[in-house]
Amino acid sequence: MESTDTIILASNSPRRRELMTQVGLEFEVIGSEVEEVITKTAPDEVVIELSRQKCLDVADGVIRNILTQDYDIIVIGADTVVADNHKILGKPSNGDEDAKQMLKSLRGHAHSVFTGVTFARIRNKEVIKTISFAEETKVHMLDYSDEIIDMYVASKEPLDKAGAYGIQGLGAILVDYIEGDYNNVVGLPISRVYHELKDF
Repeated sequence: MESTDTIILASNSPRRRELMTQVGLEFEVIGSEVEEVITKTAPDEVVIELSRQKCLDVADGVIRNILTQDYDIIVIGADTVVADNHKILGKPSNGDEDAKQMLKSLRGHAHSVFTGVTFARIRNKEVIKTISFAEETKVHMLDYSDEIIDMYVASKEPLDKAGAYGIQGLGAILVDYIEGDYNNVVGLPISRVYHELKDF
């Protein structure tokens, strides 16, 4: 990364902001309001597609508001999904019961969490370069009881989480072990992001 680069995180996720700050990156936040359109089916391709849409949406807005030619801006877009047997699990749509069914479907085996990341470099009022990648982490869940599920759902934590759990919160009690990057499950594979940025 050049010292003159301005980094913009195209996400309002507090967890992604925390991870970026954790590794010493200085950045601004501009959340994307783009309407997500999914044309892919494989989870790793879906997260790349969505991260690219968010990244380029914010990049377009930045370009429209640039008043000077003296700049070098990198926009980072990201999207995370939970996939069980290649089926993408969103947030519980029907409250507690939906969350309970989702947690029952995950217990006792492994599923995958994919995060897609897209970088776009802006110079001279145009996007001159983009790269995208996806990171996968396998999460092995304990064979937890219905009572544990009821207790967890009563906390309301699962209701706004993809896959109906948050590994960085109370949902950690459901997890046996992971294969891969823990931070990827939280929402951003920050080590890879940092090193990819250096190369970018």
